[in-house]
Amino acid sequence: MRLLSGASASRLPSSLFSHPRARTRCVPASSFACRAASSSAAGTGDGGARKPWLFVGLGNPGKVYQGTRHNVGFEMIDVIAEAEGISLSSMQFKAMVGKGRIGDAPIMLAKPQTFMNASGESVGQLVSYFKIPLNQVVVMYDDLDLPFAKLRLLPKGGHGGHNGMRSIVNHLKQSRDFPRLRIGIGRPPGKMDPANFVLRPFNKKEQEELDFALHRGLEAVRIMVLGGFNKSATYVNTAQSSEMLNR
Repeated sequence: MRLLSGASASRLPSSLFSHPRARTRCVPASSFACRAASSSAAGTGDGGARKPWLFVGLGNPGKVYQGTRHNVGFEMIDVIAEAEGISLSSMQFKAMVGKGRIGDAPIMLAKPQTFMNASGESVGQLVSYFKIPLNQVVVMYDDLDLPFAKLRLLPKGGHGGHNGMRSIVNHLKQSRDFPRLRIGIGRPPGKMDPANFVLRPFNKKEQEELDFALHRGLEAVRIMVLGGFNKSATYVNTAQSSEMLNR
């Protein structure tokens, strides 16, 4: 997944592109995050060490699935990795994993390679091994019930019929108390089978709108890590202007 450039980038808020490779910096659009980055004690575990945030994107491995609607979770992780200079070069617990920092906060990025319906096999092991608090496990995935390119960030909830999320809930001992970033892919046209629809690629216009949404997701991740979940949810869940998407 690439960062936006040219005409597409010009439509995005400038804060999304300030210091994209910086290893230690504040979210330019959110001054509260700068203060939070130096003072936050969230995620502190044994001995005062801060537990990492774990951001998991759901999808299917393999070139045949690249660029399809069911893989927008993978694309979200790729955007974060590229912007923050994190390499997803390690295979751990059936996932491609990358580790880095946003400000002074440790983060992990993961793309399970189990195929969608068995995503929980990977996520459950990552959470258990690294002892990550569930309120710092953020799962990112496609959602048929959200309008295309709309984001919704929630602190917990059910699986909503999504097989990847169903698997994760099962492998977290039926706990639903972990955040999730839902990425809208819209409903299938006419009488198309949803199973076929989610494996369709995006057209050029859709990809431009999706890129905008994913960079909004990137900004949300930065706010979450530096300023807390609630501030990030407020940022994501406020009305997302359709005019900005269609300029």
